[in-house]
Amino acid sequence: MTIEAPQSFVVREECQKVSSQNGFRRVLGEEAGWAAFGSTTVKGSIFVAATASSGPWFLALDHFGVIQELGLPSADVAGPGRARYSFDSLGGLYAVLRRVYELSVSLPDAPLREFELCVADLPRTTESERLVVQRIGQDIFRARLIDYWQGRCPLTGISDVALLRASHIIPWADCESDAERLDVHNGFLLSALWDAAFDRALVTFDDQGRPELSPALGEAARSELRWRSPIALNDEHRRRLARHRVRLQVSK
Repeated sequence: MTIEAPQSFVVREECQKVSSQNGFRRVLGEEAGWAAFGSTTVKGSIFVAATASSGPWFLALDHFGVIQELGLPSADVAGPGRARYSFDSLGGLYAVLRRVYELSVSLPDAPLREFELCVADLPRTTESERLVVQRIGQDIFRARLIDYWQGRCPLTGISDVALLRASHIIPWADCESDAERLDVHNGFLLSALWDAAFDRALVTFDDQGRPELSPALGEAARSELRWRSPIALNDEHRRRLARHRVRLQVSK
C-alpha cells in the first residue's frame, strides 16, 4: 500500500476533520503523506494518512500507554510513531480516535498534571483548605475514570453517570503519593452497590477480573450483586488488587 503524498485536498480535509472532532486540534504539519496533529490537553501526537480519498485510512501513534491499552493489530505500513493501524473506512478511524483521546486524557500521568495545575496556588495550611484540595483531586480522578471506562460500569454495563462511583483500589488515604491517588489504574468506575461493597472490602476481584465475595455478605446481598462480565484488567490493576485482596481477607 502506498501512502498518498502529498495529501490531496479531500484527504487533507478529512484528516483535519477526524482529528479535530476527536480532540486533536493542533495542526503540526505533513511529512511523506502523514498529517500530524496534537492537543493542548493531552500528551502525544497522532498521524493520519490515506492511500486515496476512498481509503484505506491509516493512524499512527507515539503514546506508548495508549498503544498498550488499545491492543489493536498493527498495520504493515511504514510511517511515524511507535505503532500504525489501518482502517477500511473513515467510520472505523473515527471510532478508534475517540478512544485514543479518552485514553490520552487519562494515561499515564495526565490526571496528576491536571491536578497540579488546578491546585498550584491553593493554600493547604488548614484542614478545610486541605479538604478543598482533596476534593479537587477526587473530582479529577472521577472525571478521568469516566473517560478510561467509557462512562459505564465494566461489571454491570450501567451507564447512568449519576449511579456510578469512582472506586479507589488502594484507598485515597493509604496511597503513597498524589500520583498513585490519581492513577486511573488505581480505580474502577462501579455502580453504587458494587462501589459500596468494594469500598468496604466485602468484594474484590481475581486476576481475571471476576468478583470474589466476602463470606460476611448475606444471601440477599449476594443476590443483588449481579454482574454480566468480568472486568478487563491490566498488570497495574492486578498489582493493586493483590493489596486489596489482603483487605478482603481481614474482613472475613
